Amino acid sequence: MSKVGGELLGRPGTQVNLAGGAPVLPKDLSARSWIVADAESGDVLAAHNAHWRLAPASTMKMLFADTVLPRFPRTTEHKVAVSDLAGVGAGSSVVGIKENETYSVHDLWLGVFLASGNDAVHVLSAMNGGVEKTVREMNEHAEELQALDTHVVSPDGYDAPGQVSSAYDLTLFARSGLQKKDFREYCSTVTTKFPGATKKSKGKSVRGSFEIQNTNRLLRGDSDISVYPGIAGVKNGYTTNAGHTFTGVAERDGRVLLVTVMNPGKQEHNEVYKESARLLDWGFQAAGKVQPVGELVAPKSAQAGAGTAGEAGGAKGAEKSSKPAVGASAAGGSGGVGVALGIAAGVLALLGAGVFLVNRRWPLPDLVRRRGRS
Repeated sequence: MSKVGGELLGRPGTQVNLAGGAPVLPKDLSARSWIVADAESGDVLAAHNAHWRLAPASTMKMLFADTVLPRFPRTTEHKVAVSDLAGVGAGSSVVGIKENETYSVHDLWLGVFLASGNDAVHVLSAMNGGVEKTVREMNEHAEELQALDTHVVSPDGYDAPGQVSSAYDLTLFARSGLQKKDFREYCSTVTTKFPGATKKSKGKSVRGSFEIQNTNRLLRGDSDISVYPGIAGVKNGYTTNAGHTFTGVAERDGRVLLVTVMNPGKQEHNEVYKESARLLDWGFQAAGKVQPVGELVAPKSAQAGAGTAGEAGGAKGAEKSSKPAVGASAAGGSGGVGVALGIAAGVLALLGAGVFLVNRRWPLPDLVRRRGRS
C-alpha cells in the first residue's frame, strides 16, 4: 500500500496508538477500510487499511465537486440536451432531470449532493466539456491533492473497471472540498425543492417542483439511526461492487473530525452510518489522548509554496512530520450517537499564504435547521 501520510498508514490492519486514558476502539467494526482524522490539524487518529484501493461508489462525487464546482457561477443556467444524459449507467441514482428543461447550476449541485444524481453529474460534465475531459481533470486534481490511490473512470462513481479510491483519499477530497463555501452548503442541505417538468395547465406552461432529501442518514436520520450531533455532510454512496461507502464531517466542542468508512461486512440496515457514528464518538473521546498514526497531507502546490516561503523568510514548511507511533489492533466500546443538538460551529483547513493549515474559523452551516431551504 501507499505510504502517503506516514509509514504506518501503509501497513495492513488497524493502526492506533493509545496513550494513557485513551478509549479503546469500538469492537464491532466490520468495514474493509476506515479512517478517523482531525480536519484542522490533519492528524490521523486511527485507521484500518487506510490505503486499500477499493471501489468508491458515489463518494467519488466529492472529487467531482471539488474539481468542477469552481468552474461555473451558481446562477448560470443550462438547457439540458439529450446528449447531456448519454452514458448515465443503468440503475443509477438520479434526481430526475428532464431533457429540454433549463436548470441552474445551483439546482444541479443540489441534485448531485442530496439525491446523488448521476444525471446531474453528467449534465455538469457536459457543461465542462464532456465526461472524458472531466475525468481527466479529476485524475489530475487527485494527483495534485496527493490522492495517489485514486483512478477515476466515471465522474459519478458508477462501477467501472479500474475505478478505485481509498479511505485516505476520500478523506483528502472531503477536506479540500469543505474549504469551499458552496461545497459546505450543498453537502449539509437536508431537504429542498427541485425543478420538475414543464406542463400545460389551462393553456399556460407551468413548471412545478418536487422535494428531494439528502441520502446521508447521519444528516437526515432514519428509522434506526438518529441525526448525528454536529454533523455537516459530506457524502455517501452505494454500488454492487463498492458496497456502502461514507465520508462524514462533524464538530464537537470546537473540534472537527473527518471519518471515512468503506464497505462494512455486516449487512445490517444503515451499517455504514452506524460504524461511522461509533468511530466519530471514539474520535471525539480520544482526541488529545492518542498519538497520531499519520497525517492528511497538503496538496502539492501548498507544499511547494510553503517550501518557497521557508527559503525566503526562514519560516517552517507546511508539511508536518508524522509523530512516531505503534500500529496496533484495539477493541472496546463507545457511546451511541444521540440526538442532533442543533447548530454546530467548527474549524477546517484553509489555504493561506501557501500553507495548508487552519488559520481561521468558519461557522458550519445550519445543519439540521436547513430543512426546506436550498
